[in-house]
Amino acid sequence: MEQQSELAERFEESRSQLRSVAYRMLGSLTEADDAVQEAWIRLSRSDTSDVDNLGGWLTTVVARVCLDMLRSRKARREQPYETFVPDPIVTLDDRTDPEQQALLADSVGLALLVVLETLPPAERLAFVLHDTFGLPFDEIAPIVDRTPTAARQLASRARRRVQGAHLPDPDLAKQREVVEAFLAAARAGEFEKLLEILDPDVVLRADFGAARVSTLVRGPQDVIAQARLYADSAQYTRHALINGAPGTVAIRKGRLTAVSSMTIVDGKIVQIDILADPDRLRQVQLSGL
Repeated sequence: MEQQSELAERFEESRSQLRSVAYRMLGSLTEADDAVQEAWIRLSRSDTSDVDNLGGWLTTVVARVCLDMLRSRKARREQPYETFVPDPIVTLDDRTDPEQQALLADSVGLALLVVLETLPPAERLAFVLHDTFGLPFDEIAPIVDRTPTAARQLASRARRRVQGAHLPDPDLAKQREVVEAFLAAARAGEFEKLLEILDPDVVLRADFGAARVSTLVRGPQDVIAQARLYADSAQYTRHALINGAPGTVAIRKGRLTAVSSMTIVDGKIVQIDILADPDRLRQVQLSGL
């Protein structure tokens, strides 16, 4: 009993790190928790007396669990990748608790998770474990059943895809100014002002889950039309941090109806990702209420 208690204590010391790995791997907070729980079950049933680095061992276990989950998800996936929006981490003020800070470390923005969602499972794992968490390829290779050289190539392919993603402006205050200007122009119906704020190649994706057909639109005019529909569905909109970047939450009759993340580059909005899936929104925990 004492040995099991000590093992549980050591596991709890690694929980935040493991959940962070799983969230980047899966883009789902619920599935990340399931992966971490599965890691505990496997730990409790294993003889780890000869394991020198329990944290590394657990990271490998979580990675294997996540890889299996990604492969299973890919096999049964019905929704197109292009309209899927990963689970957001939402805070309604500038404070985040330690667990959220671990999840948000290394700028794991929603736009990056959208790109990761399009990667094959093995590429995603190799990229996340090496580029984000610094695992060497000789440790990644057995997880993906490849040689270290092949694992390096997986990460390299993923890196090229990720580097094509938009890198948001680093100044949080300036990002907020753009979001506020966008909301003010939308409320006032100032079409010309909206055109100034939106990048000519702006993309908006709205993930409604099974509730209705999800959408992906490109170009300022179509984005403005979709953004107005989103705004009309809310009784009020509140500023929030979405995965550490400025965005909004829409609330109607006391219920969260949408979470919107905006990616801002050079003072213009280049991407808007909206999660409006009622089933998944019920799982979103709001910090700062």
